[in-house]
Amino acid sequence: MASGELLAISDLHVAAGENKDIARKLRPGSDQDWLLVAGDVGEMSDDITGALEMLAGRFEKVVWVPGNHELWTPKQDPLQLRGEARYLELVRRCRELGVVTPEDEFPVWTGRGGPVTIAPLFVGYDYTFRPAGTSTKDEALAVAHESGVVCTDEFLLHPDPYPSRDAWCRARVDHSEKRLADCDPDLPTVLVNHYPLVRHPTDVLWYPEFAQWCGTVRTADWHVRHRAAAVVYGHLHIPRTTFYDGVRFQEVSIGYPREWKRRGLPDEPLRRVFPEES
Repeated sequence: MASGELLAISDLHVAAGENKDIARKLRPGSDQDWLLVAGDVGEMSDDITGALEMLAGRFEKVVWVPGNHELWTPKQDPLQLRGEARYLELVRRCRELGVVTPEDEFPVWTGRGGPVTIAPLFVGYDYTFRPAGTSTKDEALAVAHESGVVCTDEFLLHPDPYPSRDAWCRARVDHSEKRLADCDPDLPTVLVNHYPLVRHPTDVLWYPEFAQWCGTVRTADWHVRHRAAAVVYGHLHIPRTTFYDGVRFQEVSIGYPREWKRRGLPDEPLRRVFPEES
């Protein structure tokens, strides 16, 4: 009988010492466990690869997708590559570690709950999750600036060689759709992306202006079109499970210490995708 569990986590933000301690304590329950890492391991390139190397040494397979923080280019990071070049360098490092990325062949989970195709995605945002009363990117950004709610991506996440972050997102949507269309049509999928694929999870944000940095309307039906058994995401720092069109969406983030201390950290920070949590 197939064994092992498919586990997930995101938004470890290991630059925070208490979060680094959480990462150090993560352990599989068996030698057959896989781990999905849905982005925002950290900002500094060595922190990112160091954490992934540690996890790759513990789990049978680690699957990683980038968050926005991995794509920042902080001035203090020895790796000063920007945009796509930075992303591809992180992909190269992951491959050296045996970590699966959105640029690799999609693996098939055959443990409990399988078989399912694990589809790691790198799809960003295009400012289409707009605040009420706005109809363009410029209007949405103006509302954010007026309210003082502006994502740090505007200063540290460079889209090079694309002219804008939304143009990069559009290119990644097109690329990902082709990859998903090539998946085995007889198998369900687990879609893994840093951002939620539908807008609904952003409805509970304390600052609704921030939603424009949280996804794209172009992925709104992917969970249906691509036979998702589950969708795994992070970014919002609101860990929970919701259902859309009967499909389970799991936000698996840890978040910053000030956030998880307020709500309390579970004894087991790893979320179980399969077998499904009761």
